[in-house]
Amino acid sequence: MTRAHEVDFKIYGDDMQFVEIELDYGESIIAEAGAMMYMDADIEMDTIFGDGSGKDAGKGLMGKLVGAGKRALTGESLFMSVLTNKGREKSKVAFAAPYPGKIVPMNLTDYNSQIICQKDAFLCAAKGISVDIAFQKKIGAGLFGGEGFIMQKLSGDGLSFLHAGGTIIQKDLQAGQVLKIDTGCLVAMTSNISYDIEFVGKIKSALFGGEGLFLATLRGPGSVWLQSLPFSRMADRIFAASKVGGGKSKGEGSLLGDIGLGDFFNRD
Repeated sequence: MTRAHEVDFKIYGDDMQFVEIELDYGESIIAEAGAMMYMDADIEMDTIFGDGSGKDAGKGLMGKLVGAGKRALTGESLFMSVLTNKGREKSKVAFAAPYPGKIVPMNLTDYNSQIICQKDAFLCAAKGISVDIAFQKKIGAGLFGGEGFIMQKLSGDGLSFLHAGGTIIQKDLQAGQVLKIDTGCLVAMTSNISYDIEFVGKIKSALFGGEGLFLATLRGPGSVWLQSLPFSRMADRIFAASKVGGGKSKGEGSLLGDIGLGDFFNRD
């Protein structure tokens, strides 16, 4: 029997996407705090500890605090939002991606009821999905993996929605097949993927190649999802181009070239 609520959805947009979810009476969706974009009048929002999956039922306040504390280890909020349709008619609620990229819907029943994802990839899910932490078993992956020692684990039998930067590609690896990637480009993987970190091998490549000292090694069988533009990479470029980061105003689109309009009028 399906425990997670069965919800319908539609994804809008191209590079700045949002997902609109349709709820029947009594159906709920869970989401990261602050992800909601809009909702119909019959949608009621509540804030809870944990994820609403019911795994902490009967454990009391301390059990719920422990569950919420696990989420804090991934850098996420202690609280999650639960949005429920209290009206008799179908109602809609939408969640927006936090930066340019794609929203990826995943039915966990297609992936043995479990997906491992980077700590900030989770956007929302049908109520009943468990959002937990997944420790990397290998110390190398924990220390040098770029996404930290802890990743998120989504478990259940319903829909979850992940978000990642740029373009998303799914790679299906056969048994023993190895894929080497930049550590920040990993979005999610099925639980049977073996994940480790290795040194690039050449000091010159490490120092001057611009790709960092380590690569992630993924070994099949299983599926992995990769992003072309990790948020950390985009943030680094924005900071480097900013005046705080030492960048200069280029006056793009100006007949004055490198002289911005403000600089022109401020000159003597």
